[in-house]
Amino acid sequence: MPIETATRTAYDEDMEAFRDTVRAFMRDRVLPNADQWDADKIVPKSIWREAGELGMLCPTVPEEYGGLGLDFRYNAIVDEEAAYGAGTTLGFSLQSDIVADYIINYGSEEQKKEWLPKMVSGEVVTAIAMTEPGVGSDLQSIQTSAKKDGNHYVVNGSKTYITNGQNADLVLVCAVTNPDAEKKWQGVSIILVEADRDGFKRGRNLDKIGQDAADTSELFFDDVRVPITNCLGEEGKGFIYLMSQLGQERLSIAVSAQASAQKAFDDTVAFVKERKAFGKPVFDFQNTRFTLADLKAKLQVGWAHLDHCLTLHAKRTLTPEEGAAAKLWHTDLQWEMMDKCLQLHGGAGYMNEYPIARMWRSARVTRIFGGTNEIMKELIGRSL
Repeated sequence: MPIETATRTAYDEDMEAFRDTVRAFMRDRVLPNADQWDADKIVPKSIWREAGELGMLCPTVPEEYGGLGLDFRYNAIVDEEAAYGAGTTLGFSLQSDIVADYIINYGSEEQKKEWLPKMVSGEVVTAIAMTEPGVGSDLQSIQTSAKKDGNHYVVNGSKTYITNGQNADLVLVCAVTNPDAEKKWQGVSIILVEADRDGFKRGRNLDKIGQDAADTSELFFDDVRVPITNCLGEEGKGFIYLMSQLGQERLSIAVSAQASAQKAFDDTVAFVKERKAFGKPVFDFQNTRFTLADLKAKLQVGWAHLDHCLTLHAKRTLTPEEGAAAKLWHTDLQWEMMDKCLQLHGGAGYMNEYPIARMWRSARVTRIFGGTNEIMKELIGRSL
């Protein structure tokens, strides 16, 4: 059963036609391979090219750079359908919802022409490298450096927990270009590092609790030389650029969390109507119906709120605090949904052969990445 969209307010007919294409792709090309990709701990690059051919990657890229020139709601459709119908975790949202906008908004004309068409087609997979060992959300404390040497930067350091790290052809690296800056954040820049540069090495494909097919890696930079022209935007503005894009990143997380929560709910309703205990379906017990009724009401609130946020963002009026609130609320809902739905599955819910077990595992990280939910509360609280 697909996501019900009849009562949605954020989308128009053209968007729903696009959704049909995305839904068919997830059903026919992704879902049948999900178990294998989870076992392999990586999604093959070939599926990126297939998605690119259908216009599913980076829909917001302007037409002059090979894109469709659409708004973020098209990205959200891909996020929703992937979270609901893929059966595994794809790395598309990182490229479409996060990296593409950095290059669109801050890249040089040369960088846009070089990278955006390849990102749209799926020829190039991208990653953004912020987190370092011992440095999580505190980006002002990063140690990776990019020192000038003639007309090059020499990059040294290491990163960890990097999504798309094994597949990436291009990595946007957060590095210190001015260690003597009066304020630490003023010394941070974003440097484009191609994966075929000498001195760049990938570490382990990290063994995670969930989101098994999403390759998450350590990356190492040992005297990696890149041209000065590989700096994204202005030197020393990296921290400002990162902060300016966080609202969309957090909305993207909220979108996927809501769709994932809906999938867990729908699967659970079907399960308890079939599963019998004490001679009758589990659904017939009042506790089951009351639990599901409560969850159903919260899902309805969630979809209304999400459409509100998507509409604001399409108008470019979504505030950072609203993005943080969306990430906070929808990922909290997702976790509540996963935990209660797994409970209604009983012992079966603890078995990985049931989708709810994998969804439960994969949901745990959404309250951590994109800024922990504790940080979301702090950001919202400061604005009061």
